[in-house]
Amino acid sequence: MIRSAHQDTFAREHLPAPEAQPQFLFDRPELQFPERLNCASELLDRHIAEGRGDRVVIRAPGGLVWTYAELQDRANRIAEVLVGEMGLVPGNRVLLRAPNNPMLAACWFGVIKAGGIAVGTMPLLRAKELKAIIEKGQVTHALCDVQLAEELAMARPEVPVLRQLRHFSGDGSDLSPDGLEAAMARQSGHFTHVDTAADDCCLFAFTSGTTGIPKATMHFHRDVMAVCAGFPRHILRPRADDVFIGSPPLAFTFGLGGLLLFPMTVGASTVLLEKAGPPQLLDGIQAFGATTLFTAPTTYRTLAARGTELRRTPLRQCVSAGEVLPAATRAQWKDATGIELIDGIGATELLHIFISADEAHSRPGATGRAVPGYRARVVDDDGREVPPGTVGKLAVQGPTGCRYLDDARQAGYVRDGWNLTGDAYLMDADGYFFYQARTDDMIVSAGYNIASPEVEDALMTHPAVAECAVIGVPDEQRGQIVKAFVVLRPGQVGDDAMARLLQDHVKQAIAPYKYPRAVAFRSDLPRTQTGKLQRFKLKDSQ
Repeated sequence: MIRSAHQDTFAREHLPAPEAQPQFLFDRPELQFPERLNCASELLDRHIAEGRGDRVVIRAPGGLVWTYAELQDRANRIAEVLVGEMGLVPGNRVLLRAPNNPMLAACWFGVIKAGGIAVGTMPLLRAKELKAIIEKGQVTHALCDVQLAEELAMARPEVPVLRQLRHFSGDGSDLSPDGLEAAMARQSGHFTHVDTAADDCCLFAFTSGTTGIPKATMHFHRDVMAVCAGFPRHILRPRADDVFIGSPPLAFTFGLGGLLLFPMTVGASTVLLEKAGPPQLLDGIQAFGATTLFTAPTTYRTLAARGTELRRTPLRQCVSAGEVLPAATRAQWKDATGIELIDGIGATELLHIFISADEAHSRPGATGRAVPGYRARVVDDDGREVPPGTVGKLAVQGPTGCRYLDDARQAGYVRDGWNLTGDAYLMDADGYFFYQARTDDMIVSAGYNIASPEVEDALMTHPAVAECAVIGVPDEQRGQIVKAFVVLRPGQVGDDAMARLLQDHVKQAIAPYKYPRAVAFRSDLPRTQTGKLQRFKLKDSQ
């Protein structure tokens, strides 16, 4: 173990035991990392040191343009505020809360440079969900966009561990006396990054399991650089003049990699959109001359109708992940735009994409092959590799892997040194992997993971609900949608008005995208003699 720079040792003390972690692979030249490594310095400071400080790194609507040198200046000032005014010591956790905008990127780099651990949160999360994240990660500091202050303010009285909070505006213009920008203005702009160890934790990425209880995946500085040496280097192969754009929040590791880490690996630029639905993406591609798009299959299906307009833009590479890519969507996009989609499967537990194929080697219906640096296989329930063409559980090894923060579910994800992703796949004789289904009750809708029990818990807080069950059902546009089966209390009427009432209730209780888009009323739910819910019977009835 390398000497840690962390004075707050919470993360290192709560890592899974070495024997509970997967086997890590570093057998390729690009995966040889020094013992001392700060990924923020590698991704940001290196460009300035090598004379590329005047290159554009971030663009945003409203004419906002930052160079690498300007991003470094802001990140340095944020690091100075964190250390000098907010009392951060290396190893402290910092909650980051904002839509995708330049200040969020600056905050991420500021935290990492200061030796902190960045804890990103999706903009749609409610106070209940934020409270769980803060408690699980023992988060001590927070930097929050003023647009998203309300839910954090509601959570804060219940989480005394969160000692320090500063607000900011997305464009860096809020100079209220107690805000982050005013504090940044008092700083020098000069900050030497903390000399962190390659295996110091720099990122807690939260994911919900099938129980709905949040899990924090713990990633090191070397993990961040490892994913930059994997998918982008071998599959995407970006150029310095590329302009990246996309929809996933930076709080998702899919978005963090695709919209920040990967372009900065080669000195390219990114477009950060606070709202990134299909109309905003189309406008952004046109206005900023974007060349590289990261989004989910749902969005590609919608944007395909604008293929004629997209053909007139510089767009040349499109990455699909977050949910299964249907062969029909791949063909529809190719017909509409002339661009072959790059499919990929990743996991928060492994940080980013580990199976994919570039445009020249894609196959209809296949996710791809193991990204160089990773190896993958399909196994049976006992962990034995099965022959090609056999459906089984996907198992993966590579330079990144699952480390849950103090969580018994580690034993379910990592077995015999392999990461079991929870996906059912088959592999053909050429090593191409074909997705079959999820092996758990996770609902994947338009690229978002939604845990059935979490939605059920929200529904059960409504006084009209006696019991309920939630499953995912197939949907042509979103892949899956959430469907709720509800048993009402006596005297309640199961009609369209009640369905809308329950949907609105869920939207207020948890992140709105998790609400049930379909509601069916039942007199009872299928259960075993011991009272356990039989979800499979609900699924079979669809």
